[in-house]
Amino acid sequence: MNIQITSRKFRAKDSLTSYTKDEIQKLTKFNPDIMDANVVLSFLHNNNSIKSAEITLHVPGKVFKADETSDDFRKSISIAASKIERQLRKLKTKRLAKSR
Repeated sequence: MNIQITSRKFRAKDSLTSYTKDEIQKLTKFNPDIMDANVVLSFLHNNNSIKSAEITLHVPGKVFKADETSDDFRKSISIAASKIERQLRKLKTKRLAKSR
């Protein structure tokens, strides 16, 4: 699986990129056919700093996408990954139901 991490308006530390890769790697147990994962981390300079994570996952025949904003990057990444996990589980149950 190819994981591409893009950080906008800031420079991502190695610990944040490794955390992001670990969260994306956990998704392979729900669908081992994941081809690409694109993660965009954005930092918005407003009155209160808002950190956003956008995950796009490419599976053969489908594209899954999840966005999340919060006050911490790790929190945004984990919530977006759980949204993608829900979508992957739904796809898996649909495919199992069709085969039965």
